[in-house]
Amino acid sequence: MTDFWSFLLQTLTASGVAVLLLCVKALFRDKLSPRWQFGVWGILALILLLPAGLGGRYVLLNWPLWVEALKSALTGQFGTLTRVYAPIPLPPAAPPENVFDWLYWVYVLGAAVLLVLRYAASYVRLRLALRKGRPAQNGQVRAVAAWYGLPACPAVEVDGLSTAFICGLFRPVLVLPAGVQTDDKVILHELLHLKHKDVAWGWLIALFRCLHWCNPLLWYCADRAGNDLESLCDQRVLERLEGEERRDYGRILLSMADEKYARTPGTSSAANGGKNIARRIQAIARFKRYPAGMALASACVALVLAAPLAVGVRADGDCPAVGGTDIIMAYGRTTPCTTLAGAFDTYAKAVLTQHFGYRAMCAPLSEQNALAEQGWRLRPADWRWPEAGWKDLVDRSNGYDIYDLAPAGEDAYEGLLVFTLHSPPNGEEWSGLTRERWLAVQWLRAELEGERWVVIPQESIRAVPGDQRASGNLGLPAKVYEAKHGDFTLRIQVQTTASINTVVPSSNGTAIQFSDGTWGSPSVDYVPRPRAEFDRTGWAQMLYAVYTGGPENRKNHTAIEVRAAPVTGSEAPVFDQFSGDRTAGVGVSSTNDSWGSNWGSRDLTEEWDDWIFLTGGGGGMDWGADGAFQFPDRYAVELRLNGAEAQVLTLLPVEGGQWIEP
Repeated sequence: MTDFWSFLLQTLTASGVAVLLLCVKALFRDKLSPRWQFGVWGILALILLLPAGLGGRYVLLNWPLWVEALKSALTGQFGTLTRVYAPIPLPPAAPPENVFDWLYWVYVLGAAVLLVLRYAASYVRLRLALRKGRPAQNGQVRAVAAWYGLPACPAVEVDGLSTAFICGLFRPVLVLPAGVQTDDKVILHELLHLKHKDVAWGWLIALFRCLHWCNPLLWYCADRAGNDLESLCDQRVLERLEGEERRDYGRILLSMADEKYARTPGTSSAANGGKNIARRIQAIARFKRYPAGMALASACVALVLAAPLAVGVRADGDCPAVGGTDIIMAYGRTTPCTTLAGAFDTYAKAVLTQHFGYRAMCAPLSEQNALAEQGWRLRPADWRWPEAGWKDLVDRSNGYDIYDLAPAGEDAYEGLLVFTLHSPPNGEEWSGLTRERWLAVQWLRAELEGERWVVIPQESIRAVPGDQRASGNLGLPAKVYEAKHGDFTLRIQVQTTASINTVVPSSNGTAIQFSDGTWGSPSVDYVPRPRAEFDRTGWAQMLYAVYTGGPENRKNHTAIEVRAAPVTGSEAPVFDQFSGDRTAGVGVSSTNDSWGSNWGSRDLTEEWDDWIFLTGGGGGMDWGADGAFQFPDRYAVELRLNGAEAQVLTLLPVEGGQWIEP
């Protein structure tokens, strides 16, 4: 904890767990043993020892959301994210600047004062008092220890005490009242504390009191935990006693209602206050031996509680479309994109829906204040950012794709976001191409900011004409390989696409079968998936021969045939063998395989364009170690012109790639 808000997040998280445990303990008060009643506090101890929000998870309620919303409402700041790095107060990095900084200093000083002046000082005072004591005759202590098979420790007698207790964790001492005969059952009680090292639990409870001194609920829980620890020790004593001795043990407890050393850390003082003694006597009256099977039941109940509370859940679900800017922005900051694919998906859904909460989920913290300013000026339902003009043109049923995703530095990637438009943008018309598509595109950069991926647009959205083919999309950037031979330049362009499948079944429309075997009609899920991985990935390539000779030479070319194969490293190219007529007069023929090998031929006896499409294909994408598609180093090509002997060429990548415009 480094500021007021991180303390608030930590203590609220623990408070929620405390309320739940108190309710469960009340429900099982007479049904589960004192061992369980005390042991279940270990769940709260675990929550108090774990930083709240660890790994982006919250417990019971989405506490980070409400803390962030409260912080933004009271401070007007959106560019910070509350994090709990440690469950203990850490000194702030800067002097106090506002009332919340001063409140944190008050909290830190209060915790230090309580730890030093109350608990540490009382323990030191007790230790000094023990120095005035005198060694006790250990005959009785050794006899009780031997009778019950318990460990013993040195004993000392001190004036002014009403009861015995164990003092010290590493060199424990049994402290006995001077001048009175201590009952064997009291010594048994303390030796059981010694055996189970209950002094350590006392120290831990005292530490939690200090860390959350201003939270009365957690103080109450600390009292209950201390009393449950004593009740557990009482249970262990009663299990070793019989008949009248059990009733006599309750009478002895009544004589210990002494507050002098109650709750002193480093001790096992049975005199833990009059009210607690009364509760313990009531527990003794209800004493029963629990059957062995109850141990398993107790463990199961504890596990059912501990698993979700300790692990927690991640912030998830759809960001509210209406509500205050504070809440919507807080949701965005506390629902981080934990994967690269999740960041791109969230940004794309933000463009499709114009939901500024979605944009907050994947926006850098440095841009959150500016984003909130736009949210304040307009109602959330009317909110827009500069990309809003494309919303009504985008064919949202087609979702989106990220083209040519590639590393752009350490923990950073760049890719082209592509939407299909259902109509041309203003001032443009359809060209009449069979496969023409107007596209909205935008270069994006995604980078890791702490533990969250954020998206930074590199340009405004713009429209480009595309020619959608099964083997790629003309008009979009691609990795280009080329080589020149005579009047022709051979070119292979390779494109990659990645996205998250946003098609979900619907109850209306034409039924289709999905990959999981179910049937339904397609609809689009516009809710971001900030932790998703790409599940639609692929590569596509197109092979062209570009005529670069003069007009006078065109009549010299009657047919062109090409076989191409990708090559990486020192491996030899593998050309698939294709059958068929490869001579003039066959028009256009082509085929390919999923590994990138392809063949194409074209009859050039009729009129032909300078750009000659020969073949294309694609397949599933293999990701490399850096999380990007591994392009071939080069392509090996066999070129046959006019049926002559094939020429072997090597197509090398063009630096920087380029736009293909046939």
